[in-house]
Amino acid sequence: MQQGVFVMNDILIIFLIAFLGYILGSVKFKGLQLGTSGILLVALIFGHFGFEVATVVKNFGLICFVASVGFIAGPIFFNNFKSKALSYIFLGVFIIIVGTILTAISIKYLNIPKPLAIGIFTGALTSTPGLAAAIEATGSDLASIGYGIAYPFGVLGVVLFVQLIPKLIKADIAKEVDLLNEASNTNCSTLEDNNDKIIKLDPLGMLPFAASMTLGLLISPLTVPLPGGAGFNLGMSGGPLLSGLIFGHFGKIGSISIEVPEKTLQTLRELGLMLFLMGAGTNAGKGFVEVLGQYGSGLFLFGGLITLAPLFIGYFIANKILKLSLFNNLGSICGGMTSTPALGALITVAKTENVAASYAATYPIALICIVLATQFINLVF
Repeated sequence: MQQGVFVMNDILIIFLIAFLGYILGSVKFKGLQLGTSGILLVALIFGHFGFEVATVVKNFGLICFVASVGFIAGPIFFNNFKSKALSYIFLGVFIIIVGTILTAISIKYLNIPKPLAIGIFTGALTSTPGLAAAIEATGSDLASIGYGIAYPFGVLGVVLFVQLIPKLIKADIAKEVDLLNEASNTNCSTLEDNNDKIIKLDPLGMLPFAASMTLGLLISPLTVPLPGGAGFNLGMSGGPLLSGLIFGHFGKIGSISIEVPEKTLQTLRELGLMLFLMGAGTNAGKGFVEVLGQYGSGLFLFGGLITLAPLFIGYFIANKILKLSLFNNLGSICGGMTSTPALGALITVAKTENVAASYAATYPIALICIVLATQFINLVF
């Protein structure tokens, strides 16, 4: 009986955080709102007071979100990447280089302990695989503390950025969406339009979605050796994203449909993001205040700088030099910052799922670079 009460309390906490988070996220201030990311702030408070959301819940949310993004982006991803591959690769690398330089400066001139600085670096770029690499490279718990300090603004900073930029430049959203679709060569036809003989085994699309996540999780731990004795794998975010892209791109196997209806994907994407944010938030909230008191609020400002500098510099280069359209620009910035919550906010701003293609193109590049950067910083500085 006690076990049943304990489980019920856990479930109650999940729905309470979601309820309060969505209330906070719906509040608008000068046209800006946190949206789903409001859950993160509420979860931080709950985490500070000792409440937890199980790791399995957070991970389930993460893979639901990224797999949905993969399915959504799949039909246009490969055309989009083929036409602008160098731009996406450059942005993914450049954004991480900016963060790496700032981290190196903090270690050398601000006397921030190296493990703590590297943890802040991964938190500012909201990269859990980067944190794992940082812990392995430094062998110190300070990396986790740094991640927890920088992570909240790492999420909120990019979420607000992708909402603020279109307002500041007074963008014509409808025109920008047309440019996005034109650049991606979007084909809006469905399998039903193309072939009446396509067989759908599951009208809600849960069967192909489950198959995609199974494949994604099977390839996630496959490790590619990197210089310095480290290794890189796609992890729980990259594996389902890749499999979702493949399923979304092909849409069928022979005469059998592997499509997932748009409404199903939208629901799974939002549910996944909600669960991921509350898990990440309660975890980051543990000891948050104590750590800031011990090391000083300047660490928070430093984390904010590592988030903001790559954002603004990356946006300027994508706009002025690479000549990317607004939503291709912001989508690739979300990918370069490895920010899944910001992608959710950008989809809301653009009112189209097609922005996910540029995110998916830049994200893997940035992910690899973060893992390499943590090793580089630890070895050189």
